[in-house]
Amino acid sequence: MGKIVRYITTDGSAFVIAGDTTDMVSKAENIHKTSAVTTAALGRLMTASSMMGVMLKGKDDSVTLRLNGGGPAGVVLAVSDSHGNARGYVENPVVEIPLNDKGKLDVRSAVGTDGFLYVMKDLGLKEPYVGNTQIVSGEIAEDITNYFAVSEQTPTVCALGVLVNPDLSVANAGGFMIQLLPGCPDEIITEIEQSIKDIDSVTTMLSKGMTPDDIAKRAMQGIEIEKLNESTCEYRCNCSKAKVENALISTGRQSLEQMIEDNEDVNVECHFCDKIYIIKNMFVGRYKIKPPAKILIIRRIIWSLYV
Repeated sequence: MGKIVRYITTDGSAFVIAGDTTDMVSKAENIHKTSAVTTAALGRLMTASSMMGVMLKGKDDSVTLRLNGGGPAGVVLAVSDSHGNARGYVENPVVEIPLNDKGKLDVRSAVGTDGFLYVMKDLGLKEPYVGNTQIVSGEIAEDITNYFAVSEQTPTVCALGVLVNPDLSVANAGGFMIQLLPGCPDEIITEIEQSIKDIDSVTTMLSKGMTPDDIAKRAMQGIEIEKLNESTCEYRCNCSKAKVENALISTGRQSLEQMIEDNEDVNVECHFCDKIYIIKNMFVGRYKIKPPAKILIIRRIIWSLYV
């Protein structure tokens, strides 16, 4: 079980969120059978979504991050609820590319830089909030920082990390995020800049045994902070047969007729958890379509953004 903590400066001018998402990212790797570099990309995006999720106010709110940079990994998607429980998906889970010039996993090349980061917040209103910014690095943390600066005009520091073992299992994963609130004094800004200038990477801190609390305090070193709250987080998919049926219905009668022509059952596989739902004759009576014998496997219904 992962953990996310939130702290605020005693003067209320800035806050920091830090999280250990190792278990969450490990489960994503187990489900999707990702290669090392796609595990790192998906894990970073899921960690970012988890930290952004706990910023939401409503208990039923959610945030979706969608990264499409034109790289070989394809679309990378992560969704989190307001408690930091996240799920994710990568279009091409196995990507094999050389390490970058620093000897690290080349997430930038896997994700690509020719595209956009899309952020959708479902806040329980008639329409969700949707923002997007150009991908600036493909390393994800910088792209999250750029999104907040450009789309929400909020100065933000974001650090993300996923350490992958030689056997492709996840050694550790996590991140931290600092945001300045309106009226933040210059001395606090200076302290934060000094604090993060020589901070270790997230994976190094986790490898040393540092907890999310330790990481938050280290990120705000020299600044008085108070703990707001903490929460546990896990990989959690909330798909259901009812949601699958509604998603299929929303494709329209013509699409449904095409889907089940010469087929008796429709099998739908959830992108997030690989669970297969068998929809038996659900459209026969409703649309008066004659069912045949074969089974159709539908793997690419993009209902996942709204599941």
